[in-house]
Amino acid sequence: MSLTFFPLHPVFAAECSGVDIGEPLSAADAAAIEGGMDRYAVLVFRRGKPLTTAQQLAFTQSLGELEPPYTQIRSEEGMRLDSPRLSDISNLGPGDRILARDDRKRLFGLGNQLWHSDSSYKTVPARYSALCAHVIPPSGGDTEFADMRAAWDALHPDLKARVQGLYAEHSRIFSKGALGFRFTEQEERDFAPVRQPLVRTHPGSGRHSLYLSSHAGRIVGWPVPEAMMMLRELTEHATQREFVYRHKWRVGDLVMWDNQATMHRARPFDDEKYPRDLRRTTLTCGQPALALA
Repeated sequence: MSLTFFPLHPVFAAECSGVDIGEPLSAADAAAIEGGMDRYAVLVFRRGKPLTTAQQLAFTQSLGELEPPYTQIRSEEGMRLDSPRLSDISNLGPGDRILARDDRKRLFGLGNQLWHSDSSYKTVPARYSALCAHVIPPSGGDTEFADMRAAWDALHPDLKARVQGLYAEHSRIFSKGALGFRFTEQEERDFAPVRQPLVRTHPGSGRHSLYLSSHAGRIVGWPVPEAMMMLRELTEHATQREFVYRHKWRVGDLVMWDNQATMHRARPFDDEKYPRDLRRTTLTCGQPALALA
């Protein structure tokens, strides 16, 4: 059975069927998935049961190279998952207990509700992120995605000309700090800002897109207030309803998105009462983002 893609939104996002991502991918299936990612930027795989750690790692690595380890904010009790190559996108600590309201991991994770692109705060940012749902709350906790290619296409020509060739500084200090999160001196060093182009060209599709994120807090060469107003204006434009797909999770879903073409954010739920357990693997781009000349 060949892979098929069923569109979930007028401009991007599709459900992919015809492949069991819990089994090793053939070269042809991997190429078809990459082609689907170039076209749709967000792919949904519905399995009915979560991937194991080994299955998720194998599926993701069949499409590229995993990100190297980096500084993470964890619960004081340490890691919960069985592999450091999985990002723990949950409100849980070791033993699957719901984190206290003032737990640093929980407070840091609230920043996921801001529009962002994974790892834009790294010199070499993320390519694909693959998020698998193990436990979901009875309501809330959806994830929204915004198509940065469609947002660029719809941008006024005068604004396109103004932002083309600019670079923004990205850091977790800007995104989480905007919520009042306090960093240690070591974390401030680890999260020093990096520069990313404000407009970039996708290496697979050749399409241009905005490169926005809550991690972006400065524009190189601009006064800070003017830069922040521009970043806010672009984000408001890029996250209009016509550019956004909202995913309602089911247990076993794996959603993969292209950080080179999208932003995303988590939506709130009652995280003091219900668990939400999602586990992410992330591929690196392998090289700095390519600016639109």
